[in-house]
Order: sequence, then C-alpha cells, then structure tokens
Amino acid sequence: MSIFPVTPLKGKLLKEKLDALNIREEDIKESFVRSGGRGGQNVNKTSTCVYLKHIPTGIEVKCQKERSQALNRYHARVLLANKIEQLIKGKESEEIQMIEKIRRQKRKRSKRAKEKMLADKKMVSVKKRLRFVRFKEEE
Repeated sequence: MSIFPVTPLKGKLLKEKLDALNIREEDIKESFVRSGGRGGQNVNKTSTCVYLKHIPTGIEVKCQKERSQALNRYHARVLLANKIEQLIKGKESEEIQMIEKIRRQKRKRSKRAKEKMLADKKMVSVKKRLRFVRFKEEE
C-alpha cells in the first residue's frame, strides 16, 4: 500500500518513476512550512506546505497545492521526479516533449502550408459538387 493518500496505482507509478531515476528516500531532505494564500483557517494553523531537497543534485521543490500535508508530500515528490528527469534526460524528458508538442500545435502555419491546405479543401469541395450534380442527373 502507498504511504500517500492516493490510489494504489498512482503510488506505484510514483515509486517506479523514483526507482527508474535512482531517487532514494534517504537522499531527500523533507521539511514542512506553514502555507500561505487561500485555504482558510486550516492553512494558517497547520504546516501543510512541503519542502523537498534532493541532496545529490541540489534540486529544491516546494508544494502547497492542496490543503492536506499528505497530498502535498505526494505532489512534491512528483514535481521533484519531473525536475530530476528534465535534468537527466534533457530534450528526451516527457514533460519537455509535451511542451514542445503544444508549442508546435500553436505555431502559425507557413504560407506554403496554408496554400496547400486550402488547395486540398478546394479539391474536396469540387468532388462533393460533382457528386451532387451526378446524383441530380440520376433522379
């Protein structure tokens, strides 16, 4: 069973990712800080913000997504794993690939690509018009 209050599958996936990146719990320094911002009285009274430092790489992560300390511990480890993965794999990391994919999707099309797309659309419309004309002749 996972030590975090998430589904066993999520806990298992996190453990596998940490193992794949050779991140051991002994290498992580964990401390808790009082959260700020929204969340009402609960965050003002309890230390729900989680601070992690991976000692070998020196990467630091702070997480206060949720009102629960246990969930923030999970999210902080996910963030830490993603940062270390980016450091190790560079361009091959999943997160960077996803960001690049979104960037390519949002990029404007070149003039030539637009012209080609419009020409293809024109051909499709001509085909449809011819089908309609043949259909009318058959009736």
